[in-house]
Amino acid sequence: MPDTASPTSDTSSQDTPIQISPDAAREIRKIINKKNIPDGYGLRVGVKGGGCSGMSYVLGFDKEREKDKVFNLDGITVYMDKRHGLYLMGTTINYHDGLDARGFTFENPNATETCGCGASFAA
Repeated sequence: MPDTASPTSDTSSQDTPIQISPDAAREIRKIINKKNIPDGYGLRVGVKGGGCSGMSYVLGFDKEREKDKVFNLDGITVYMDKRHGLYLMGTTINYHDGLDARGFTFENPNATETCGCGASFAA
C-alpha cells in the first residue's frame, strides 16, 4: 500500500536539521505543562533578521503554518519554516540552569560570527 502520509508528517530525529538536548527537552516539557500550552501548538524554531550579528533565533510556541516542516523530537512537536533549515542545519538547542546563566542556547555550526549574548549570529 502506498505511503499516504501528509507532507507535514512527523520525521525521525535523524532527518531533522536540529537537535534538542535532553536538558532542553525536559525544560520545554516543563513549560508546556506549566503554561498549559494548548493541543495543536508546537515548538517553533527559526531565525529572523536582526540582532547585533545579523540574524536572531526564534523559539516559542505556535500553530503549524503552511510552509512549515514538522518534526517530532523526543516527543516534542517542532515547527520550522522550510526556508530556515539552511541556517539551522546541525544546530543543537541546549538549556543551561546555573547560577551565572539560565536559559536556552543554540550551538550552530553554520554561525560564522555570534554576539556576546549568543542570541544572534551571522551565517
